Amino acid sequence: MTADLRTTVHTQAERLVALGVPALAGLSEEQLRALLAPLAELDVDLTAYDDGPGAVPCLVVLPAAVVRPDDTVPLLRLGDRPGFVDRHHGDEGLAPYRPVPGLDVPAAPYLLLGFDRGEEFRDVAPEDALPVITARNRTPVTVEEGVAAVLQVPTVLEKNRCFMLSGSRRVERAGDRRVPALWISERAPKLGWCWDGNPHSWLGVASAARRVEAPPAP
Repeated sequence: MTADLRTTVHTQAERLVALGVPALAGLSEEQLRALLAPLAELDVDLTAYDDGPGAVPCLVVLPAAVVRPDDTVPLLRLGDRPGFVDRHHGDEGLAPYRPVPGLDVPAAPYLLLGFDRGEEFRDVAPEDALPVITARNRTPVTVEEGVAAVLQVPTVLEKNRCFMLSGSRRVERAGDRRVPALWISERAPKLGWCWDGNPHSWLGVASAARRVEAPPAP
């Protein structure tokens, strides 16, 4: 554990509280703080991860079992404009999306380390970017992780530097090639989707170094 990690977790937890996330999760403010507190005690050196445009060394992530991304997307902001979920996801919204098979995504709140919005993959199809990401021993980013990034660091989402979230798919539908993505539409953050085989000059493919969860309570 480092002092920087303790400060980061505290700051991000307080931002979630200020945004009203505890009520969305059915928790009190103190319950959410207590849920996240063990993450501040992990043995993580944040200096190992980049910090700059498009990169975030550490993010506190709440999985869908704690709070639905459909509920947190409207908390995203670009200026005074709230985020929204694209209607083309259908009546079910983001509920059908799950981490792709093989990703070790914790069921409890966790830290995502070394987030990068992947702008080097602009104009590269997600299906072509993914093998490059995994060959670097990095992991694609899920819907919940992408929302966490923009929630905590709104400037990570920029015009012509937005990103796809290829760590989440509608896995119950074999062959479904939709890839969720965060971009700017109508001057607001939007969680939409693109096809796996289609490149976009303004969409990268986000990735991260690793996920770390707190050990179970004794």
